[in-house]
Amino acid sequence: MTELPRLDPRLTPARPDLADERLRGRVEAARYVPGRPHRIGAPLAPLRRAPDPLAALDSEALRGEAVTVYDVRDGWAFAQLAADGYVGYLPAEALGPADPAPTHRVAAPRTFLYPAADLKRPVLGALSLGAGVTVDGLEGRYARLHGGGFVVAGHLAPVDAIEPDFAATALRFLGTPYLWGGRSSLGLDCSGLVQAALAAAGIRAPRDSDQQEAALGAPVPVALDLSGLRRGDLVFWRGHVGMMLDEARLIHANGHHMAVAVEPLAEAEGRIRGGATGPGTGDGAIRAIRRLVPAA
Repeated sequence: MTELPRLDPRLTPARPDLADERLRGRVEAARYVPGRPHRIGAPLAPLRRAPDPLAALDSEALRGEAVTVYDVRDGWAFAQLAADGYVGYLPAEALGPADPAPTHRVAAPRTFLYPAADLKRPVLGALSLGAGVTVDGLEGRYARLHGGGFVVAGHLAPVDAIEPDFAATALRFLGTPYLWGGRSSLGLDCSGLVQAALAAAGIRAPRDSDQQEAALGAPVPVALDLSGLRRGDLVFWRGHVGMMLDEARLIHANGHHMAVAVEPLAEAEGRIRGGATGPGTGDGAIRAIRRLVPAA
């Protein structure tokens, strides 16, 4: 009997009591179920490793993101994110209907959601760069959203608008606090920063740094003097990734600064290789450098 390839548990909607029906014959489960399409209706939703508010934060989902839900129980949805395939538990209250699809995305670092077209009204929440919204119309300088709420129209861009300079997008997160599992302008981790910057350029990226190393770009030799790098190159350590701003400077969300920071690559490389670093900042020597071609 041919042995099936091992499935990545981060990307496999399966647990002992149920699994995605498409996994029948590949994983063992008590029952197999079809997924139900939804979108995230909350401004931001945690994706946790277990159905517990104190469980590890593996990732986050932004408003408008498509998700497939396999089970809802005790206020938690066992779900898979469409953009990167990540699997985990979302608060059921964060789910909204699958339709209509977003017409626009947030193009500012973040924007506030208001109950009326009036900046003096108490805000309902904050939407991060990259969040998707469906615009029903305009009221003055505000966009009226499907399902309720208003945002400043100037903070939005068409959902298919491209920002090709992903290093420039990464710089817009400068100073954002480091958050393990974070994917928003309120807090993000190293791979979350890269994923968000590439998404704005129309490039779909996996969630975690090891997945990004395997899937993105073309390899670039790692020179002893760290020469030959370009803006947008991705630099990978074990458990960490950063993006080059030019031939010498790196931007990365990291546990040493506990923020998105810019520093010379040589400085970061020496610190990480020497072990003088914090959680979420990787360790050891540089493993790989990958080069992407910006969208035209």
